[in-house]
Amino acid sequence: MEAQTRRQRLRNFIRQSETGVGEILLAGAVLLALNIFGTVGYYFIEDLPWLDGLYMTFITLTTIGFNEVAPLSSAGRIFTMLLATFGIGTVAFIATRTAQALVNAQVIQARRMSNRIANLESHYILCGYGRIGSRIAQDLMVAGTPFVVVDSSPEKREDVLAAGGLCVLGDAEEDETLEAAGIRKAQGLILTLPDDSTNVYVTLSARELNPSLFIVARTDGHDNRRKLERAGASKVVAANEIGADRMASVILRPSVSRFVEEVLQSHAYDLNLDEVRVEKGSPVSGKTLRGSNLRAKFDAMVVAIVSEGGGMTFNPTADSVLRAGDILIVMGSHEMITRLRNEACISA
Repeated sequence: MEAQTRRQRLRNFIRQSETGVGEILLAGAVLLALNIFGTVGYYFIEDLPWLDGLYMTFITLTTIGFNEVAPLSSAGRIFTMLLATFGIGTVAFIATRTAQALVNAQVIQARRMSNRIANLESHYILCGYGRIGSRIAQDLMVAGTPFVVVDSSPEKREDVLAAGGLCVLGDAEEDETLEAAGIRKAQGLILTLPDDSTNVYVTLSARELNPSLFIVARTDGHDNRRKLERAGASKVVAANEIGADRMASVILRPSVSRFVEEVLQSHAYDLNLDEVRVEKGSPVSGKTLRGSNLRAKFDAMVVAIVSEGGGMTFNPTADSVLRAGDILIVMGSHEMITRLRNEACISA
């Protein structure tokens, strides 16, 4: 009932805005007619050239206050007063309604954004849309994962909206901002804020608002890793260390690095490395890898199995048993992984 009321209010608000736009267009037509009327009036009353008559009409309607192009007769002065009486009011009306239309458009956009975010479930919240955050947002968008960006910069908010994303403008340290991003229904929180102390504070707030939240936090230094973990971060990533490890890998293991780049990052071979959860009641639950026949049906290459308790088995054997709650790390095409997730690992 409350949702229907909100939608009805939004529809009424949109109708009012459309009415305001119609009024602006009508007033604009009246203003154009006044310009023509004034130009013609000065031509016949004061015998002014067409351009001079248009100039006189313009400075009268806009109240610029320049001197007349020629001395006016009594009839010309009366005509000018009548023109100003009707014209200035029309200009003021257009300016007021235009400002209201712009404000209404922003309010409508904000309400639509709030409604879209309110309908999200199991989404991710990305705090910080800088160099790293924008790259993460791009990857999430390509993967089709729903997410909301939180940033205090209006310019970055416009960048997110231009890319087709959802954004909440505000300070991530404020609980109201996290609530607006749907923190209580979110699946995960990604912190890429530039200051480690801010990441620690947001982690504490988010963990209190949603105890089951999976939190990934960025840190610039190894010393702050423990602080973020104690604050409640599920995973802490040191961007500088990852960059150094990546460069070392390129030098020490160039073939492995090439494999990662061409297969997993550029998708040159239409391969993806993804995770698929075995749900309770799934057709493959309780079966071995051989018995599940995943390779024959889906051409799925199971790289590892993560048990519900967190243990990980690399390169599992054909006799490895699949249980509900296990997460399969699989390699294959996007279509294959989607079919595997929808046909084999969901509840029967």
